[in-house]
Amino acid sequence: MGVAAVGLAVALLLTAFGRIAQAGPFFIVFFAALALGCRGFAPLRGFAYTVMIFAAVTTALYYPAYFVSVGTFKFTTLITPLIQLIMFGMGTSMSVQDFIGVIKMPKGVLLGIVCQFTIMPCIGFLLANLSGFSAEIAAGIILIGCSPSGLASNVMNYLAKANLALSITITAITTLLAPFFTPLLMKLLAGAFVEIEVLDMMWDIVKMVILPIGAGLLFNKLLHGKAKWLDDAMPLVSMFGIAFIITIITAAGRDSLLDIGGLLILLVLVHNTAGYFLGYWGGRLFRMSEQDCRTIAIEVGMQNGGLASGIAKEMGKIATIGLAPAVFGPLMNITGSILASYWHRKPPPVDASGERPRPEKPMALAEQ
Repeated sequence: MGVAAVGLAVALLLTAFGRIAQAGPFFIVFFAALALGCRGFAPLRGFAYTVMIFAAVTTALYYPAYFVSVGTFKFTTLITPLIQLIMFGMGTSMSVQDFIGVIKMPKGVLLGIVCQFTIMPCIGFLLANLSGFSAEIAAGIILIGCSPSGLASNVMNYLAKANLALSITITAITTLLAPFFTPLLMKLLAGAFVEIEVLDMMWDIVKMVILPIGAGLLFNKLLHGKAKWLDDAMPLVSMFGIAFIITIITAAGRDSLLDIGGLLILLVLVHNTAGYFLGYWGGRLFRMSEQDCRTIAIEVGMQNGGLASGIAKEMGKIATIGLAPAVFGPLMNITGSILASYWHRKPPPVDASGERPRPEKPMALAEQ
C-alpha cells in the first residue's frame, strides 16, 4: 500500500506539471501495487482482481503497441478461443441440477429472464440514442445490454446472501437463450446504428457459448472430481482470459477511448446501476422475497461482458462496438462488490419456516 501511495503521488505530480506521458509507469505501479495490497486486507480482497484489470488497462492505454500484434499475428485472434475456454469452464461448474431450478422456482426464473432481456436492452437503447457517440460505439452500449448475465453475478449473489440457486439457474438459462434473444434484440434496437446479420450472430454465439458449455457439461458429467487440477485451474483461467480480452480491446480502441472515455464510463455506470435498481424493484412489484429481489437485481445489472466482446470481434468491430463491453466489465465488478458488501451486512428476513436460507457455496465460486 505504501508503494501504491508513492506511485500515485508521483503520477499526480507529473500530471499536474503536464507530463502525462511520463506519469504512465507510475499509474501502472499504483494500480498493480494497490491490487497486491488489497490481497492483504480481508474487506478489500474482493477488489484485487478488478484493480489489477485497471493496471492492465492503464498499461494498454500507455503502451498499446504491445497488445495489438506481434509481427503479423494480431492478438484479437485470441478473443474467440478465450471466450470459448471461459464458457467451457462455466460448463464444467454446472450440472443438470442448475436447470431443475426452472421447475422448483418457475416464477423467479421467468421474472429474471424477462427482466434480463427487457430492462438492460431498453436502457442501452435509450443511452445509445442520448450519447451522441458514433454509430458503432453507440451500438456497443446496446450490445452489452442485450447480453446475458455471467458467472460474476453468481459470485456477487453469494456474497449478498441472495438466492444462489436462483442466480445460477437464471445465468444458465439466459446464457442458453442468448443465441436467440441477443441477435434479435440487436436487430431490433441496434439495426439503425449498424448492420446486424441475425443468422451470423446466432451462429457466432452458438460456437462461443452453446458448444463450449455443452462440452463442459459433458466433462463435468464424465470426469468431475477425476481431474481436480482442471477444476482448480478453470476459475483462474477464466479470470486471466477476461482480463486479457479487456486489455486487447483497450489497446485496439485506445484513440476512441481517449476521446470519449469519461462520458462512456458515466453512461456505462448509469446503465449498470439502473439495472440493479430496476431489477430489484421489478422483483418487488411481483411480490418476490427480499432474497429473490436481490438475486434478480444482480442478475440484471451484471452482464456477460466477455461474450459481448466476442460478438464485437466476430462483427469485425472490436475497436468500436467492443469498447462499451470492455468498460462495463471492470466497472460492474466494482459496483457489484459494493452492493454485495452492503447487502451482506443486512441479511434478508427469515422465511416462513423461521429459517434464513443458507445456500451451499459451490467450489467454483469458492475459488473465485
